[in-house]
Amino acid sequence: MKPLKVSSRLSRDFPPETRYLIGVSGGRDSVALLDQLVDLGYRNLIVCHLNHHLRGRSSDADARFVRNLAERYRREIAGQAQRGPNPRTGKRGARPTRNRRIDFEPGTATVRALAAKKKMSIETAAREARYAFFAKVAKRRKCHTIFLAHHADDLVETFLLNLLRGAGTTGLAAMREVSTRRIEHVDLTIVRPLLGVWRDEIDLYVCERRLKFREDASNKDLGPARNRLRCRVIPYLEKIFGRNVRRNIWRTATILSEEENFFELFLPEKFSDVLDAKLLRELPLALQRRMLSKWLRSEKVRDVGFDLIERARSLVDQVNRVAKTNLPRDRHLRRRGRELFIES
Repeated sequence: MKPLKVSSRLSRDFPPETRYLIGVSGGRDSVALLDQLVDLGYRNLIVCHLNHHLRGRSSDADARFVRNLAERYRREIAGQAQRGPNPRTGKRGARPTRNRRIDFEPGTATVRALAAKKKMSIETAAREARYAFFAKVAKRRKCHTIFLAHHADDLVETFLLNLLRGAGTTGLAAMREVSTRRIEHVDLTIVRPLLGVWRDEIDLYVCERRLKFREDASNKDLGPARNRLRCRVIPYLEKIFGRNVRRNIWRTATILSEEENFFELFLPEKFSDVLDAKLLRELPLALQRRMLSKWLRSEKVRDVGFDLIERARSLVDQVNRVAKTNLPRDRHLRRRGRELFIES
């Protein structure tokens, strides 16, 4: 059976013996990733599952499925350890199993209520709830690296969504193999080993290994923009252009991702509450925009797009008499002297 073509950075930068989190929804993608990681020797994993309470009993069934899946892998690993030879003595019998096990971390969130409270889409609220849950587990378990099962088709869809929303290069390169996200004062390292693997390759892997998974009926709902892209727009583009559009978009997204990694080297890892307008003014235009984008996001500013960044950049010019611009959620960006700061 052919294994999945996971990222070459996986074993190099993330050794199998270390403890990691892994997000498992119960769908085929995350089930395939968990199986492949265990097969590659990653047997020190914390399986994280968030029940979004969006599909009633089906959501509860997903949670039970993932719990049972984690338990099955835990028993298999324990059984293999008991049967195998001791690596130190060469004799058969129990092997040391300390810190080598599959654990399960469940969580719950009322996503519809969260979406209504924060006036955001269900999809955005679900994503925020998941990452908040991952950060909470990371802090409690003292394990700040998580594997997620986003694959090549997800990368293409995210690229197109952000392109159509008017995102700049940072937004177009938002889904990377390795990235760090600060959530609730927790720096979470996100690893996506399957970004070079296509959905049909995952389907074949799951079929060959006879892996069970949970089917999410909401994936067929054409209401969410991502589902319309997946089911209607991308197939139509491939039909009218007569070529593999997905692979070309994937290549572009991958190139932009590497370029964004390069630009990140010139930006601070952490920011203070104020930004020095004079120093910002001395940077090249491309770095000005990236600096403002990263700083605004560090200040929990939502919907940071091109127009907002340009309004913010206009404040840097002291010739501009305007020293204030509006931000989402009734906040304001101000310039006073050589400092930019946000006030509510």
